[in-house]
Amino acid sequence: MPPKHRDGDVVAIIPGDYISWVHTAAAYAAFLGALVVGIALHYKKIVQNEHFGYPIEWFPSVSSTIGDRYPERAVFQVFIAICSGPRFVLVFLFYCLTNRPGSTLPKVVAGVGVFRTLTCGGWTYVTSTDDHMRHDIFMVSYLVATIPWTLGCLALSPPNPTAIKYRKYFASAFFATLVPSLYFFLQHKIHRVPGAYTIYAFFEWSLVLLDVGFDAVTAVDFKSFEVVIKDVKGMARGGKTRVADAVLEKEKNKPVGQVFHAGFSWPEMADASADVYMGFTFWSILTSLGVSVWYFPLWYMGLSGYEVVIMASVSPCLLGIAPLRRWVIRNLSLMQATTILGLLAYLVHSPEGRLGSVSLAVFLSCLTTTASWFAARGNPTKLEARISAWSIGLIASSIAKFACQTNNPVWPIMHAENGGWNKTGIALFVVAMARIWQRSPGNSAGSQGSEKPKGPSALAALGLAGLFFGLHSLLSDSSTMIVWVWDGYPIRGPIAVPHGAWTIFAMGVGLLFGLFYPNVARTWTAFGVGSVGAAVVTSFHHWFGYYGALTLTVYLMAIAPVLISNAVRFAPGRTFFLAFFMYNFMVLFHVWVVAYAFVPGGPLVREHTDWVMATMMILISCGVFSTLQNSGSPPKQKSFQPAPNPAARRQRSYYIYVLLLLQLLSASVAYLRFPSYNYQPYHKDSKTITAGIWTIHFSIDNDMWSSERRMGNLIREAELDLIGLLESDNQRIIMGMRDSTQYLAEELGMWADYGPGPNKHTWGAALLSKFPIINSTHHLLPSPVGELAPAIHAVIDAHGVLTDVFVFHSGQEEDPEDRRLQSEYMADLMGRSTRPSILLSYLVTETGKGNYNNYVSEKSGMKDIDPSDWEDRWCEYILYKNMKRTGYARISRSTITDTELQIGKFAVDQPEGGNELIPEDQVHPDMRFPALFRGEGVRGHAYHVFNEPRYYA
Repeated sequence: MPPKHRDGDVVAIIPGDYISWVHTAAAYAAFLGALVVGIALHYKKIVQNEHFGYPIEWFPSVSSTIGDRYPERAVFQVFIAICSGPRFVLVFLFYCLTNRPGSTLPKVVAGVGVFRTLTCGGWTYVTSTDDHMRHDIFMVSYLVATIPWTLGCLALSPPNPTAIKYRKYFASAFFATLVPSLYFFLQHKIHRVPGAYTIYAFFEWSLVLLDVGFDAVTAVDFKSFEVVIKDVKGMARGGKTRVADAVLEKEKNKPVGQVFHAGFSWPEMADASADVYMGFTFWSILTSLGVSVWYFPLWYMGLSGYEVVIMASVSPCLLGIAPLRRWVIRNLSLMQATTILGLLAYLVHSPEGRLGSVSLAVFLSCLTTTASWFAARGNPTKLEARISAWSIGLIASSIAKFACQTNNPVWPIMHAENGGWNKTGIALFVVAMARIWQRSPGNSAGSQGSEKPKGPSALAALGLAGLFFGLHSLLSDSSTMIVWVWDGYPIRGPIAVPHGAWTIFAMGVGLLFGLFYPNVARTWTAFGVGSVGAAVVTSFHHWFGYYGALTLTVYLMAIAPVLISNAVRFAPGRTFFLAFFMYNFMVLFHVWVVAYAFVPGGPLVREHTDWVMATMMILISCGVFSTLQNSGSPPKQKSFQPAPNPAARRQRSYYIYVLLLLQLLSASVAYLRFPSYNYQPYHKDSKTITAGIWTIHFSIDNDMWSSERRMGNLIREAELDLIGLLESDNQRIIMGMRDSTQYLAEELGMWADYGPGPNKHTWGAALLSKFPIINSTHHLLPSPVGELAPAIHAVIDAHGVLTDVFVFHSGQEEDPEDRRLQSEYMADLMGRSTRPSILLSYLVTETGKGNYNNYVSEKSGMKDIDPSDWEDRWCEYILYKNMKRTGYARISRSTITDTELQIGKFAVDQPEGGNELIPEDQVHPDMRFPALFRGEGVRGHAYHVFNEPRYYA
C-alpha cells in the first residue's frame, strides 16, 4: 500500500560517490576483461598488424583487443552496456553539482557528456569490421568531444582541493600521452618501424585508463550527494535547489570566468556565426583572385595584361572621399551583399568573365571590410567583434581547404563536377546576410576618440601590408609551411595530414592571445620571437623548421587585432590604400623570386624568399612601432586583458565558441583524412610497374577549372603505379596556395613526394607511387641563367626490388647552356645508380639530338623507352635501365592541360630485352594497357601518335 503522506517513504538511499565507483568498475572491467580474454584465447592474432606480428609486436592495441574477435568483443560490449546507466547518471549529477541560474557552461558540458556517451555506444557496437566508416565517425566524434569535456570539467570543478588536484593530474597526463602515442603510431604507419605499434599500444591503453580515471574523480565531489528513492503518490514535490558553485566567482579575473560566465543566447550565437561566415567569404574571394589571374600568364607564357586586376584590392582609397565614405558606412549591409559576386562567379563560363566577376568582388569586399572597421573605430567592442570575425574567417577558410584537399570549395575554379560546394556557399551567404539585415537596420559612422593618433599613417599602413601578406601567403592554407620544411623520405617532419590541424590550432591560439594579451602581442619582444620563427621556417627543414612555422603562426594571428585597431585611427583612404598597395607589391615580390625568367627585372630578386620574409617582418615592425606610439609603453601584463564591459565579454564568448567548433572540425578532418598506407600496385602478381610522366599545368585546365579530379580519373584508368608530375608547385598566392598531390595521393591510394618546396624557387616536380618510397632526395640542377630545374631521386620497393625513380624538369629552350649543364648533372646522377632505374622527365630536346645524347648515354646507362619515337616529342621522355621494358603508349590530354600523358610498362627482375615489337595477343593480360583508350577513347583521352600501345619482346 502506498504511503498516505505526499513526501512518501524513503525506499533507498544511494551515496552519490557509489555512482562514480560503479561507472569506474564497469568501464575498467570492459577494457581489462577484453584484454585478459583476448590474450588468453587469441594472443598472436591480436598482436598481429599489417606489417609485423609476434614476437616483433607483443602487446595488443585497444582496437584489436575489443573489436576484432569473439568472445573478447562480447565481454567488452556487455560491460560497456552496464557502464552506460551509471554514465548518464554521472553526467546528470555533475550538471546538478555545477549548474546555477544564468550559467551557460554547465549546460554545454552536460550536453558534451551525453554526446560522448552516445558516440561511445556507436563505436562500441559498430565495430571497424562491421562498418569501418561509421566506426571511425563515432570514434573521432568521441575523441574530439573528450577535449571540451575535460576542459569543461576542469573549469567547473567545485572548490575541492583533492578533486581539483586529481583532475589536473589525470588531464595533464592524458594530453601529454597524446603526443608520444601519435609519434609511435606514425612510426608504425608511415615508417614501418618494427615494435613501434607495441609501444603505441601501451600509450593507447594509458589513454583509456586515464580517461576513465578522470571521470572517477567525481567520486570525491559526489560525497556530498545522496540519491534518494521515495515511494510517493501524486506529483513529486521538491525544489530545484542547485549546489552553489564558487569556482567561477573565485576565478572571475581569469579568462574562463570573464568570458563564459553569462548565459547562452542562440540569437547572439547566430550573429557571431554570420559575421564569421562573412569573414570566410572575404578570404575565399581574396584568395580566389590570384588563381583566377594565374590562368592567363599560363597560356600566354608571360605577362598577359590581365595581371593588373590584382590591384582591385586598393579600393579603400575611395574612402578618402568623404561623401562616398559616409554613404558606404551607412549602407554597409548592402555593400556586404554585393560581394556575393565572388561566389556567383563560377556560373560565368568564360575565363575572362569569371576573372572580371572575381576582381569586382575583391574590389567591393576590401572596400566594405575597411569601411566596417573604420565605422567601429569609436566602439572598441564592435571593432573587436569585426576583427575577430575577419580573423576567424581566415581560419574557417583554411579549414575548408584542409577538408577539401587544399581547394576552397566555393572558389570560381570549382563546380559540382570537380568537388565544388558553390551552391552551399551561396545559400549560407544568403542566410548570413539575412541575419545581418535582421539585426542591423542601419549603420552609423560611430564617434572617434578625442585623442589624435600619433605618428605618420604610413607606418600603420605598412604594418597592415606585412600582416595581410603574411596571413595570405603563409596561413591561407594549412599545408603551405609544411611543404616548406618537407625534404623527402624517410619522413623526418610534419606532413600535411594530420599536422595541418596543428597549424590551424596555432592560428586559434594566436588569435586568442592577441585578444586576451594585446599589450604583450604589441611588444618588441613578441616581434623578436615572431622574427625568429620566420627565420627558422625559412632556413631549416623537418620538425625544427616547423616549430619556427608554428611560432610565426601564433605571432601573425596575435598581432592582427593590434595592428588593425591601431590603423583605423588614421584616415582610412590613404592608410588602407597604402596597406593594400604594398600588400600587392609583396604578392608580386614573392612570385617574382621564382618567375624571374618571365618578367622585367626578375633576375634582381631571383631565388630570394629570404628577402621576402625579411621584408614582411620589416613591414610588420613599422606597424608595431606605430601601435607603441599610440598606446604608450605597455605595462607588464601578468594576466589577460579583460573585455571592457559585460556586454563585450558576452560578445567575445560567442566568437570563441565559433573558434572552438572550428578547431574541433579541424581535428575531425585530420582524423578522417589520415592516410591508410595500405596501398597495392595494380598488377602485383605479375610484378609489373606501369609508370607515367605528365606536365599538369598547375592543375588548371583549358577552361580555368581545377583539374585534380579529371587527372585522378585518367591516372586511375591508365592503372599507373608510378607517375611523375611536373609544373606541380601551386603554393603561391598567384596559384591559390594549393597542393594537388594531396587529392591525387589520397584518392588513388599512393605515397606522395611533393618534391622541392616553394622556398626552393622551382615550378615543381612531384612523385606519386603505389610502391613504398624508401628514400628520396631533392635536387636543384645548375641554372646559371634561366629558371631552376628541380629533380627527385627516389628509391622505391617495387615487388621486393629496390628501384630508383628519377623525376626531372629541364630548363627552358631559351637557355641552352643551362640545359647542357643540367643534362650532364642528370647523366652523372643516374650513372651512379646500379639498381633498376626509371627516368620520368621533361627534357626539352629532340630525339637523338643534342643533350638527348647525355641523358641516353654510356655514362648514364639509361635507354629510351622507344628511340624510334621522334614525332612531336620535344618535352616528355621515359628512360630506363636494368629492367625489362614491355610497353609504351601516349594518351591524349583532352582539355586537362597542354601536354599528353606518356606511360610505360616494365617487368621487375628481368633483363632489358631488345626493341622488337610484338602484337598484343602475345602479351600476358596483366602486361597490357587498358583497352578503354582505344579508338575514340573516353572523355577526350585516347591512344594517339601510334593510335595504339606498343609492346616489346
